[in-house]
Amino acid sequence: MISAETIEIFENQDLAEKLGALSVPQTFMNGRFTAAGVVPEEVFIESLLTLKEPEPLSKVVTDKPAERDVVIIGAGPAGLTAAIYAERAGLTTVVLEKENIGGQITITPVVENYPGFTRISGKSLVDLISQQALQYSEIRLSEDVSEITRIDDKFHLKTNRALYIAKGIVFATGAGNRWLNVPGEKRLYGRGVSSCAECDGYFFKDGKKVLVVGGGNTAVTYALYLHNLGAKVTVVHRRDELRAQKSLQESLFTAGITVIWNSEIIEILGDKVVNGVRVHELKEGTTTELSVDGVFVAIGYDPNNQLAQKLGLELDPNGYLKVDNTMRTSLPAVYAAGDITGGVKQIVVAVGQGAIAATSAFEDLTNPYWKYNKQ
Repeated sequence: MISAETIEIFENQDLAEKLGALSVPQTFMNGRFTAAGVVPEEVFIESLLTLKEPEPLSKVVTDKPAERDVVIIGAGPAGLTAAIYAERAGLTTVVLEKENIGGQITITPVVENYPGFTRISGKSLVDLISQQALQYSEIRLSEDVSEITRIDDKFHLKTNRALYIAKGIVFATGAGNRWLNVPGEKRLYGRGVSSCAECDGYFFKDGKKVLVVGGGNTAVTYALYLHNLGAKVTVVHRRDELRAQKSLQESLFTAGITVIWNSEIIEILGDKVVNGVRVHELKEGTTTELSVDGVFVAIGYDPNNQLAQKLGLELDPNGYLKVDNTMRTSLPAVYAAGDITGGVKQIVVAVGQGAIAATSAFEDLTNPYWKYNKQ
C-alpha cells in the first residue's frame, strides 16, 4: 500500500533544490517534508501515519517498575561498551536512548583511526558494537529520561515509557553540536545549514559558495574538505587568530582559503534554501551581507548535561561532568563515560571510558564504600 523511492540528491540537484533538500537524509511523504536526519523507527511510523512532523512522544509510564543493577543513559560507543562490561561482570543493565543508537559516530562517513579497522564507516562500526551489546543487554530506543530521584540508596528513573529502579547509573549522554542561535539557522537547517561537511558537502562541489564558521580543528578540516570538493570556501572566525593545529592552518593558507577575521554571523538568509548571510565585524561594528549557498557551523560542542544538573552532579566550567580516573562522578554509584566527560572526543576514548565506568560500578555495587564511610 506504500511506495517509496530513494533519491540521490547529488545526482538530482534540480529536484533537491526544488524540495530544499540540501542535506541527507531527508524524508518527504506525499510531497510534504516530515523529517531531517535519521529518526527512531516509531517516530518515522508516526510521521507516516500523520504526514507531518511528529509531536513529542507521549508520556506513558507503566505501573510496574523495571529493576536493574545499572541503568545506562545513552547508546553511543561509551554506553554500549559499558553495557557489555557490566553484564559480563554479572550486573543486570538496560540502555536507554532517546534518539538513535550510535550518537555522533553515525554521521561520521569514514573512521580510519579505530584499532582493528583500517577504514570503516561510522554507521558500520556502531552496528558491530551494538550487535555485540545486544547479546548482553537490552537497548530501549525512544526512551527519554525526564526525572531521576534517589530513594533509599536506589535511583528512580522516569522515562516516557517506564519507571526504572537502579542501584547505579552510567551517564553516556554525549555532547551535541553547538549552534549559532541566530535567525534563519533553525529554519534553514538541512536546506543549506549543516554541521557535517562530510555528510552534506558534496552537494556544494560545483563551485558553490559556502561559509565555514569557527576557528578550531573541525572548522579548518571542514574548510579544506569543501575546498577539495571544488566549493568556494570562506572561513568566518570571531577572533583574529585560529585555534586549529599549526599544520592545519598552514594547509588552509596554502590552499588560499579566505578568512574573515573578528566577525560573526548574525543572521542566515533565504526562503526555501540558504542564499546569504549577514556578517557583523566586531571591531568596527559594521554589518555586511554576503551571498552564499551554504553555511557549515563548526564552533564546538555542548555537553548533554541536563539530567546531570538535575541530579546535582559536579560539572567543570564548560558544563562537562567531572569524573576521576575511574569514571566516578561526585555522587556515589553514578558514573560517566564518553563525550559527556569532555577531554578528547574520540571513539576509542569513549569505548575505554565505558569499560572503566562499568568496572567501577561492579566494584562499588559489590562493595559500597560510601556505606562503610558513614559508619
